[in-house]
Amino acid sequence: MSSSPPRRSDAAFAVAVCVVLAGYNNLAGLRPWHRRWYPAVNALAAVALLAAASASGLTADDLGLRRDRLRSGLRLGSAAAAPVVAAFGLAALSPATRPLLDDQRVAGLDRRQLAYQVLLRIPLGTVAWEETAFRGVLQAALRRVLTEPAATAAASAVFGIWHIRSTAEAFAANRLAAARGPRITAVTGVVAGTAAAGALLSLLRARSGSLAAPVLVHLAANCTALLASTLARTLDRQPVAAPTLP
Repeated sequence: MSSSPPRRSDAAFAVAVCVVLAGYNNLAGLRPWHRRWYPAVNALAAVALLAAASASGLTADDLGLRRDRLRSGLRLGSAAAAPVVAAFGLAALSPATRPLLDDQRVAGLDRRQLAYQVLLRIPLGTVAWEETAFRGVLQAALRRVLTEPAATAAASAVFGIWHIRSTAEAFAANRLAAARGPRITAVTGVVAGTAAAGALLSLLRARSGSLAAPVLVHLAANCTALLASTLARTLDRQPVAAPTLP
């Protein structure tokens, strides 16, 4: 945030982006057309949001898109993503932690559907869109009108709100917290945890100066979680070999 008072137009843009993002995933995500054309719709939304950000005066540097910072972002992002991948891999290989990876939404995926999720839907429809929206445009818009800590807190809170519908659907699909009270409590807890994760992604963006860092970590978390869940189910289905007599 600069020392001069923020312009009204900058404040209005920041508020508008907060409102749009708080509602987008929770409302548009309910529509059949959004579910069907998820990667394409979200890619177009990212382009539109970047265009609006540019029109509002935000630069490539503000958005974490400077080419000369890409290497720094890739280096920090790779280092931060490695333990995430390792943690999911170990969880899938250990019988004690496999139940934590159980997700009924993965159970019905065949190889083609799994490839679609890992190679297209998650990278383009989820990670690229969400990082552009939150650690790119929203973070930059808020930094023009708030201090750095306040901008990070606000962007992270909206990131948590963004996940309310998808979290509730995940609990329903896995038949968890069926009663209203426990379900609200559980969703609130997950949303708060997601907001905290958003703050960590914002830190990576600030440290590296590039959107590439949070993109790599976000991609690693989402794709590896799906693959680890699939691997865990495959290992659990394998028959146990009968002991051989000496």
